[in-house]
Amino acid sequence: MKLVECVPNFSEGRDKAKIDAITSQVETVPGARLLDVDPGMETNRSVVTFIGTPDAIVEAAFRCIRKAYEVIDMSKHRGAHARQGACDVCPFIPISEMTMDDCVALANRLGKRVGEELGLPVYLYEYAATKPEWRKLANIRVGEYEALAQKAKDPYWKPDYGPQEFNPKFGVLTTGARKFLIAYNINLNTVDVKKAKRISRTIREKGAPKRDESGQIVKDEKGEIVFAPGLFKNCAATGWFIPEYGCAQITMNLTDYEVTPPHLVFDKCCELAADMGIRVTGSELVGLIPKTAMTMAGEYFLRKQRRSRGVPEKELIRVAVMSMGLDQLCPFDPKTKIIESFVESDEGKLRGMTIREFADVLSTDSPAPGGGSVSALAGCMSASLSAMVGNLTWPKKEYREHRQEMLKLPVAAQKLKDFYLYAIDRDTEAFNRLMECFRMPKDTKEGKKARKQAIEDASKGAVEVPLDVLKHTIEAFALAKAVAERGNKNSVSDAGVAAVMAKACAEGAYYNVKINLPNIADKEYVRKSLMEADAALALAREKAAEVIGIVDGILTGRMKE
Repeated sequence: MKLVECVPNFSEGRDKAKIDAITSQVETVPGARLLDVDPGMETNRSVVTFIGTPDAIVEAAFRCIRKAYEVIDMSKHRGAHARQGACDVCPFIPISEMTMDDCVALANRLGKRVGEELGLPVYLYEYAATKPEWRKLANIRVGEYEALAQKAKDPYWKPDYGPQEFNPKFGVLTTGARKFLIAYNINLNTVDVKKAKRISRTIREKGAPKRDESGQIVKDEKGEIVFAPGLFKNCAATGWFIPEYGCAQITMNLTDYEVTPPHLVFDKCCELAADMGIRVTGSELVGLIPKTAMTMAGEYFLRKQRRSRGVPEKELIRVAVMSMGLDQLCPFDPKTKIIESFVESDEGKLRGMTIREFADVLSTDSPAPGGGSVSALAGCMSASLSAMVGNLTWPKKEYREHRQEMLKLPVAAQKLKDFYLYAIDRDTEAFNRLMECFRMPKDTKEGKKARKQAIEDASKGAVEVPLDVLKHTIEAFALAKAVAERGNKNSVSDAGVAAVMAKACAEGAYYNVKINLPNIADKEYVRKSLMEADAALALAREKAAEVIGIVDGILTGRMKE
């Protein structure tokens, strides 16, 4: 599922009514969810966090900015934080199935709309910047609000969108795309802040002051301290003492967790602390963290333990929490700490049901869930069986030559399993959308036209889900074949069942593609979709026969032994 985080900062941190008026706009947009509102009295600024699908996030951001223009007057604003707009900055952050380029495109969409519909000046920063020097927010914000009137006369300051004119009420908007920032603290079994600071200077990108042979701090020709680079890029850190915890902490901001993930910093701090005669006792996450950062950590620690990384996502997260002591100071609840959980919760979903609950709802007179969801479930079972056989193979001495393959295979199988799990609900949701379209009013000419187009669009959606499910069975067959040929022979029957379930998935998904095609007026779309489905089913049947033939041959041979 495509997910984006948006963290707009509004120049109002004291008037609750105004803050509520702005942030309530998020809840008016389906597909967007408000996560946090953090107002500051001294800064007179509110940091707002919400998450959702790309289209929903852009719409929610626009509505919040429009409301901020209505309720905030920048000519009267005073606060400790640097600022130059009612909505001072509005970054988009990729969370799931989104690239930085995707978020740059969202920033441009928002900027263009704000410029055209609200007539406000808009600048782009960070990854969306149109000038190298504008990548840093501070360079755009130089002089702050008070400098905007003069900037409006300088061609250099022509905004990326909107008019180049001073708007005293709003100021300007700066929007862009940036990476997720993780606020992370590491706990020490000491109250000695000096030791925490010493470790922080070693790990942070800025590093520690450089010293000469006599131990004196080195300064440049301007008299400024020269720093020796630290161990980790994209890491800002220091040390402090937290009275309520009774310990010193290394506190840090990690601005690119793909380059410097928390688990690597944690492990290095453990080493540095041990060298100083102290210990790391755990760590603390401040705010939210992307799920990928947690699964990366889980895989890292499983690898160090020489265990298979091909385990369910829930287990990867549990290993990460336990290994980094994220629950030392307070319970770590993935439902409230992992950002995707606010949108991707299994609660109320088919994939979150017990087997009995799913079978019960399936057996009623409701048309959904139906064959499409069951087909996806069959694909899920196929991938799960292949993961199981891989995990039963790699530790065995007799399969040493296939160990690396069988260590990697369950990881891929787990990803495919999760794809099919979500497809169980995607198929039912697509069907329900189609039924809603059939119930649209048709008592006017305009109503009939809107209903017809809605049915057309929803029918295509009802085709694309099972077609996607069908195409993914090729991956399922590849996994089943690998474990049938080179996996644990005591589990070869499981490899066979994996192939059979993948075949059932393919056949069922194909039926669900065909049943929805007659609702579509776009004949070229119908022709292309049917051609793709026919080709995918033919290949699936071929691969199924191949794997089943391998399994039958092995089982027959064992019967003769």
